[in-house]
Amino acid sequence: MDRFDRIYRLYNLFTSNREARSAQSLQADLECSRATLMRAIAELRNLFDAPLIWDADARGYRLDGAAARTQLPGLWFSADELQALLLVQSLLSGLDEGLMPEQFDTLRGRIVTLLARGGVSPQRASQVVRVLTLASRPADPLTFRTVVSATLAGRQLRFRYQARSTGEHSERQVSPQRLFRYRDNWYLGGWCHTRRGLRAFALDAISDASHGADPAHVLPDDQVDQHFNASYGIFGGPAHERAVLRFAASRARWVASERWHPAQCGHWLADGRYELTVPYGDPTELILDLLRYGPEVEVISPPALRDAVAERLRRACAVYDAAPTPRGTGVSRETACDRADGRGDGARPGAP
Repeated sequence: MDRFDRIYRLYNLFTSNREARSAQSLQADLECSRATLMRAIAELRNLFDAPLIWDADARGYRLDGAAARTQLPGLWFSADELQALLLVQSLLSGLDEGLMPEQFDTLRGRIVTLLARGGVSPQRASQVVRVLTLASRPADPLTFRTVVSATLAGRQLRFRYQARSTGEHSERQVSPQRLFRYRDNWYLGGWCHTRRGLRAFALDAISDASHGADPAHVLPDDQVDQHFNASYGIFGGPAHERAVLRFAASRARWVASERWHPAQCGHWLADGRYELTVPYGDPTELILDLLRYGPEVEVISPPALRDAVAERLRRACAVYDAAPTPRGTGVSRETACDRADGRGDGARPGAP
């Protein structure tokens, strides 16, 4: 029997019968030794403040009826589950601190309490488990809370949205369906009544968000999942193309272990290269991801995707073939990077 199961069962034995129980009868019910019983009694008293007393007259243990009643927590964890909870606590610490600070602090506090009761140090987890983010775009805390509230309550949202590709703003009315944490950023997946279709909205591009009492138009789960999972990337929509990508042997060992899409397929080539096939619809995100591999990937098909990647690479080469663009036109402009590495205004080569 697990340690916490034993404590919980012991507590139930006392609450179900207020009469004193002898050590022998408790050992029989718990199927344990006297030493194990004594440890369980001590933990019930020390960890959970149970008013458990020894009744000398009745020669047994019972709960003190005059003391305030103790209610044990309803969640109990095995050693492995506590380790998993420890990881969750560390992951929570790595999420955006500014989004729902009070709620996250409360949740973290409760997890820390459970860990302490299990003899696990949450401080150790914070030291050895870290969440590192890259290129994240923090969402406004009020916007985040409004979107979460509307999504959980099943209410329609109204907000102003900026399309980053064009810089244009538009008013949207959306029935929220999903919240995504994708590549260190938050997205709302919802039915846009303005555009009459499923869309993904970056929370950092949402402003003036509000919701009333209008119920959201909730779509079937399989329809929403199909839209956002069918093709590569966050844009969603049907996957009408399949990209065949051939990676150089120097990169293949990593790519072969990566999951780009649930419906991907791949195989090794005789010369050590790796060929990966990925379904996609909107090619924007796929192109950006392929560009970071440079000469270590070749788009085999379709031709339109191959041409698009090749054109981007040619334009990049043209930028680097030209002379470097001057940083200013006679006016000194100090940047944060300059200040960080000591190259700010007035800095001299070799100056401290």
